[in-house]
Amino acid sequence: MPGEHKPSAAPKLSLRMIRVKHIIVALLLSVFFFFVFCFIALHGYIAWVLSNPTVAPLYSNPSLAKGLHYEDITFPALDGSRMMQGWYIPSKGSTKTIVFSHGYGANREETWVPMYDLAHYAHSLNFNVVMFDYGFASKTNKDIATGGKKESKQLLGAIKYAKEHGAKEIVVWGFSMGAGTALQAGLVTKDVDAMILDSTFLLEPDTLYHNIKHNIDLPRQPSLEIMELLFPVLNGTGLNQIPYSKVKAEDYPFPTLFLHGTKDDKAPYPIAEELAANQSNPYSDSWIVQDSHHELLFREHPREYLRRVSAFLGNVQLAKAQ
Repeated sequence: MPGEHKPSAAPKLSLRMIRVKHIIVALLLSVFFFFVFCFIALHGYIAWVLSNPTVAPLYSNPSLAKGLHYEDITFPALDGSRMMQGWYIPSKGSTKTIVFSHGYGANREETWVPMYDLAHYAHSLNFNVVMFDYGFASKTNKDIATGGKKESKQLLGAIKYAKEHGAKEIVVWGFSMGAGTALQAGLVTKDVDAMILDSTFLLEPDTLYHNIKHNIDLPRQPSLEIMELLFPVLNGTGLNQIPYSKVKAEDYPFPTLFLHGTKDDKAPYPIAEELAANQSNPYSDSWIVQDSHHELLFREHPREYLRRVSAFLGNVQLAKAQ
């Protein structure tokens, strides 16, 4: 009819454009949240792997490896949270004991050190020897790795076992995270007379990120913040529960020998230098080895390694006598 207006196509076009924009925004948000989810999931996987290291089974024993008489032993962690399994290698008439504290991702054998050689050496110096598995290395009752929170209680259980079996002089010989665990235990015990710490790894934000970046190139922020949120969920231990700041500031009353390589790709050697610089005990010492690698100092420099350890242990006995 004359004067009648046809409906405009503009509103329909406008509604269609709005719908398209909403779809595009929804797609973009979906993609964004998908990548956020993947990013967080990647960190969750890393945290889970770090908390549940793969550990090889025991392949030998002190008798087969070095002809040493030994006893299978069990003892409780100091907090009673679990039973620990290990070996006790007695030295007839001795009241001196070395407790070995193995590293992360290993068991009491720690073949790459190699631990049997050092156990044989300690026994030749008339030391009893305690070798045991941390909970994360147990084949009968596996636990999660906590960077020393639980492990320090387990080490204190081994120290108590040594003391209850006649040890009047106890030396803890630690490797990597086992060395960092020893330092945590050293904050609360008076039963340790000395420590030998090889390639000390102390779980703190810097070393955690250093090891993550060594395997996958992730940004420091927000990666560290995400990991700090995930660790308590996955293994019940937050980084703030590990007393790394106190360890790094502590002047321990007992003599400590720090052994570290400048090419350590897991625990940067300045950590050992900083720890050693805090010690005022006249018998404490350090040996920073040029071009040596993580936990391979004995393999790379066996004679000098044992010479320094022998001298240190001699000084420990002198300090004990004084």
